[in-house]
Amino acid sequence: MKFNQKNILSLSSVLLFQLCISSCSKDKTVEEDTYIPRPTTSTSSKFITKIYEYQPAPGQFINESLGSPEGSQKIIGDIKNTSLVSLGGYGGFITFGFDHSIINKEGNDLAIYGNPLGPAYQWSEPGIVQVSQDKNGNGLPDDEWYELAGSEHSAASTIKNYEITYYNPKATADVSWKDNQGKTGVVSTNNFHKHNYYPLFAANQDSIKFKGTLLKSTWGKSGSIFINGSFEWGYTDSYSTGDDFETKRYNSFDLSRAVDKNGKPVNLNAVDFIKVYTGQNEKGNTLLGEISTELGGAADLNIK
Repeated sequence: MKFNQKNILSLSSVLLFQLCISSCSKDKTVEEDTYIPRPTTSTSSKFITKIYEYQPAPGQFINESLGSPEGSQKIIGDIKNTSLVSLGGYGGFITFGFDHSIINKEGNDLAIYGNPLGPAYQWSEPGIVQVSQDKNGNGLPDDEWYELAGSEHSAASTIKNYEITYYNPKATADVSWKDNQGKTGVVSTNNFHKHNYYPLFAANQDSIKFKGTLLKSTWGKSGSIFINGSFEWGYTDSYSTGDDFETKRYNSFDLSRAVDKNGKPVNLNAVDFIKVYTGQNEKGNTLLGEISTELGGAADLNIK
């Protein structure tokens, strides 16, 4: 081929285009592979080391020690249920992490402690668990969240993309709410906790909104006893037979059960952040109060 100025310019354009394609493809591959789990060392703790965010929904224990930012810090470390934090009504959550990434190994990887009761009292307050990876490497839980699908994930009674907004009464009074299903209701006050149930440390002191998956109510009576039933497996603060709470005294979770926002399974080699939120919207009654998930700590089951 005779190389004139026109040929050289054409060849240069082709080479430049190929270089761009190669570079862009390489960058995409690198971006997908940049997440590196934080290693476990000989000094790593199997228990929670940091609370990143505590945002409860309204509830009878909120604004008391059990439902305060200071109280949420008490589930750090090796406490195993000696301290508890309340998440309030539906949607209230806490986000925490460890001093290392939790690796997705064979079987269950994570234990979360609660205080459910078994027969004959049957008192569970099921919480939904989400996990996230620190893909952007900034040490904060601001990447995509994945739900750990439990036994009710595909049930017809489970509502996905549920939203609820609570309104601050700015007094000792019932807290009203409305949801995206066209329903309204209240979180009722009772004589045992006489104060405003709306979280007074929330950024917005007029209203607060939560989004997530809504589990069916399991509220009822067994004879003359009020109960709130458990689910088979996959939820915390639930006296579940499927993860043998009676023996273990905690609910266990397998990271392999992670699903994305569309319910599609995702393969996570490890996670850095855990979020738990109250999964039921049930007011209970003025004797026992609303259903509100409670946590007593968590542990990495891969560290013995």
